[in-house]
Amino acid sequence: MMKSKLYTILAIGLAVFTLSSCKSLYGKYERPEVNTAGLVRDALSDKETLAVTDTASFANIPWRSVFTDPYLQTLIQKGLDNNPDLLNAALNVKMAEAQLKAAKLSFLPSFAFTPQGTISSWDGSKANKIYSLPINASWNVDLFGTLLSSKRAAQVGLLQTKDYQVAVKTNIIAGIANMYYTLLMLDKQMELVNDMEQLTKDTWDIMKLQKDAVIGIRSTAVQSAEANYYSVLVQKTDIRRQIRETENALSLLIGQQAQAITRGKIEDQVLPSNFSTGVGIQLLNNRADVHAAEMNLAQCFYNVQTARSRFYPGLNINASGAYTNNGGMGIVNPGKLLLTAVGSLTQPIFQNGKLIAGLKVAKAQYEQAYNTWQNAILTAGSEVSNALVLYNASAEKSKIEEKRIAVLKQNVEDTKELMSSAGSTYLEVITAQSSLLNTELSKVADDFSRMQAIVNLYSALGGGAK
Repeated sequence: MMKSKLYTILAIGLAVFTLSSCKSLYGKYERPEVNTAGLVRDALSDKETLAVTDTASFANIPWRSVFTDPYLQTLIQKGLDNNPDLLNAALNVKMAEAQLKAAKLSFLPSFAFTPQGTISSWDGSKANKIYSLPINASWNVDLFGTLLSSKRAAQVGLLQTKDYQVAVKTNIIAGIANMYYTLLMLDKQMELVNDMEQLTKDTWDIMKLQKDAVIGIRSTAVQSAEANYYSVLVQKTDIRRQIRETENALSLLIGQQAQAITRGKIEDQVLPSNFSTGVGIQLLNNRADVHAAEMNLAQCFYNVQTARSRFYPGLNINASGAYTNNGGMGIVNPGKLLLTAVGSLTQPIFQNGKLIAGLKVAKAQYEQAYNTWQNAILTAGSEVSNALVLYNASAEKSKIEEKRIAVLKQNVEDTKELMSSAGSTYLEVITAQSSLLNTELSKVADDFSRMQAIVNLYSALGGGAK
């Protein structure tokens, strides 16, 4: 009686242990707790974080609505069609889909057809012909979720590959837009330098005439004006080189031979004005790299389950059917059918510590993936904050420089008039011209930074998915 109760208790304990183990082996990945509050800093405050409560996001705007320049849209579409990195990313998706299909088919039995034939003769006697046409089947029964966790790992691996494809697409769109806006900035700078080239040439010519006609104008004044003119020419040459290099780089990005790029003008660009960043959880879903890091975390989660399942027994069923005339098996001509079936249960006992080591490695890899995911979230928030502050700072600087340019233009005109009446020196004229050019170039650079901030924000919020 005592022994019967003991067996009952052991049976119940074993059943409870098996059920609890199966629950952990068959569990599905769930996102760990993550705090996204205050993830993005307010661009207009030095201390506070941005309390985003809206559900709309700048990242949900299609790229054609963000980048409205028709020339830029054509370039982006060409890049999406021809860029080799994006084409390779699409091929990676196909490979991941094939691996997932193989993981799903692993639940089914495998079959093999291995026909055999033998002709034998002893000491010149009549040849004996033996044939066998067997079909072998093998089925690994997934008792403890080994195949299931492998399939789920392949599923999230496919999602991770698609995330990489989206990330490549986003980078291509951002890269093309940045290079295009760089060309617009350089075009505008070239226009300003051309105007200044003519202005400094006129100043040089006037000083040469004054030196010959007016007593007191020294040759050093003419030399300074001439040097100032040459300085502008150097800037012009440098800008021309940058234009050519940027055109070559953009051509490579869109998958074509290096050539001139048709484009618009910087002053004709229409930039978005709604910069809603959306709630923090949207940032986790929209950012392809953040989502890919989470899918890697999920894959590691299922790898831990796979490592655990290897401690449990595996059931394998093998069956074969053959049409044969092999008399050694009790079968003679004409051929007969031979059917066999064997079931085997394998319980690991001692595997030289490989199973324990595999589980420890899988758990450590899960912790690494979790740390990588958390860092990706923080990085995304930092990039959004940087893009917002860059836009606001560039816009503010551009407005200030616009006022400064108006003052400097008037200053150039006034100093030229004063110089003609000997009320100003040649140095004041050259200084005024240099200050004007540098300020105009700086304003163009800030206008470019504002456009670059739009590109950065769109990319940081996970744009390019549409």
